Amino acid sequence: MAIQSAPVKVDRETHALIAHGATALHMSQKELLAAAVREYLSARREEINTALRRTMQVLDGTPGSQVAALTGLSKERLDELGGVRES
Repeated sequence: MAIQSAPVKVDRETHALIAHGATALHMSQKELLAAAVREYLSARREEINTALRRTMQVLDGTPGSQVAALTGLSKERLDELGGVRES
């Protein structure tokens, strides 16, 4: 099965950094970007895991908990604003 790629939009300055870095390292921009993302996420793995654990503690399977997790609002604040339909 062939691996499909998808375009990534970055600002001009970042694109120039990718282009110059890829040229200097004798690799494609695609290879450089993939390696950079892997390295960045690896370096922040604990931070990511902590955020995921925190989100999982908030979720209890109800629509209200899902809205709270997505918006960052507490369930109490959501109730103050009119609540979330649970059906």
